[in-house]
Amino acid sequence: MTKRLVIPGELVTEERKKLGSHVFVNEGKIYSDSIGLVNDESDYASVVPLEGKYTPQEGDLIIGVISAEKFSVYTVDVNSFYQSIISKKELREIVKPGSVVSAKIYKVNELNEMELGNPRLFFGGEIIEIGPVKIPRVIGRDGSMLNSLKEGTNSSIIVGRNGRIWAKGGDLDLLRKAIKKIENEAHTENLTNKINEFLKKNSPKIEKKAKVEEEEMESEE
Repeated sequence: MTKRLVIPGELVTEERKKLGSHVFVNEGKIYSDSIGLVNDESDYASVVPLEGKYTPQEGDLIIGVISAEKFSVYTVDVNSFYQSIISKKELREIVKPGSVVSAKIYKVNELNEMELGNPRLFFGGEIIEIGPVKIPRVIGRDGSMLNSLKEGTNSSIIVGRNGRIWAKGGDLDLLRKAIKKIENEAHTENLTNKINEFLKKNSPKIEKKAKVEEEEMESEE
């Protein structure tokens, strides 16, 4: 079953409900302000957007790329319209433009400029990008999708809320394909099950393990 997709200005519900995100009221009816999926099964009506740039929120874990060095801070590209900085005191290692870090957003000011803290410098690996609004689908309920990706590809994975995923080791090509599938099918239900099937079908390691287990069972018989 596919959740209902709406466009900006489309009716979400005529029922009286509390307003969630990406909806507005007009003449007592609730409408969407984004392209996204309707969530109106509870007392709240909201829309989960399927497009859009990252909007910073305090407490978010993000993945950034050092873009410049200025006096006592580094400026960081975090895949957003807004600037962000990390204090040099927060990083013990020497970094340079192009270095990849994860960090937590400590503060967001009235201009949506971010102050980052608790940074971690990454060595090696690569960044895979996806629309920031689809990151919840990459994580899944209680981390279910993320666990499937880790186990199915044997990769180390860190997911940033800003639409960047850092990955190292394992089958990165399969991981990229799986994330692309999540991005294309983010509007569908039972997506974790679909990705699990996709990983089992396309992972040589999993197929090999299954074959070995099957041979062992035959030998025991």
